[in-house]
Amino acid sequence: MAKTKPGKKDLDSYTIKGTNKVVRPGDCVLMRPSDSNNLPYVARVEKFEADHRNNVKVRVRWYYRPEESKGGRRQFHGAKELFLSDHYDIQSAQTIEGKCIVHSFKNYTKLDNVGAEDYFSRFEYKTATGGFTPDRVAVYCKCEMPYNPDDLMVQCEGCTDWFHPSCMGMTIDEIKKLEHFVCSDCSGEEEAKVQMDSFRVPREGETKRRKRTG
Repeated sequence: MAKTKPGKKDLDSYTIKGTNKVVRPGDCVLMRPSDSNNLPYVARVEKFEADHRNNVKVRVRWYYRPEESKGGRRQFHGAKELFLSDHYDIQSAQTIEGKCIVHSFKNYTKLDNVGAEDYFSRFEYKTATGGFTPDRVAVYCKCEMPYNPDDLMVQCEGCTDWFHPSCMGMTIDEIKKLEHFVCSDCSGEEEAKVQMDSFRVPREGETKRRKRTG
């Protein structure tokens, strides 16, 4: 049990005002922004604390949207992507509007349907420096960009790398009609291999065997 100030006590849970939704430490929540025109803030609950008047405060760890970071939103950032920041805060629990789920990147890509309350996070964000952890992730395609789960990508049957249709000079509809996809690099290698085979000099006895089986 964490230490509390005199006259204050920790709470195991909190019921969102006007609902029957129960929030506990570790849950992710949507919090009312100061400007009603903005999207709700997303935070992870660290603890609830009530004073002697039963006013409940919540300690949160904020998630940042890409556009709220120093680098801004980039091409590979998903629409539902968040960064878990090192920014902690204490707010009135009454600013909690609802619950949400912040998935790991891997689990998010496995969702059959992405709901309004589904988000994902693959980076931790340092607010003072604008740095990220991890500072490197896998890149794909000729554009060498990290994977954006909102963008369609197709896997090459040759090198097994993933590609954006536009980077291959194709439309999404054209890609979807293909039963097999081979990237330009691999298709070039395959053509070169075919040409090499067509000009290969038969080994001794090979021609005779072909005649007998023909």
